[in-house]
Amino acid sequence: MDKLIPDPPLETTTPLAEALRADDQAKSREAIKRALDIYLSPDPVKPRQSSTMFLVNPSVDTESLLAHACESLASASASANNFANELSGSQRSTVLGIAQMVMLAELAVNRALDRLDPPT
Repeated sequence: MDKLIPDPPLETTTPLAEALRADDQAKSREAIKRALDIYLSPDPVKPRQSSTMFLVNPSVDTESLLAHACESLASASASANNFANELSGSQRSTVLGIAQMVMLAELAVNRALDRLDPPT
């Protein structure tokens, strides 16, 4: 049986095409290496520096700090409850949820105060 279509010619590459292909492969390897370096060996984390805009006096004792936190949380709880009375629907539920989280934080601070200075 005779073949009507001849075999395609063998792929021959020119030196310029080879050079371009090698250059593309080198660029791809560099990009892969950079990507892996980012994920596998990230830069060391710099120690976090606290902001000095608002600074709590370091000499204040723990009991005073907890008492102030408790008063602040009580104020936030009262504000949230008052605000929730003005709302309805899902907004009211959201504010009441926030008020409950504030109340739980207030209870935790009160427990910490009790451990520092047990009631007599």
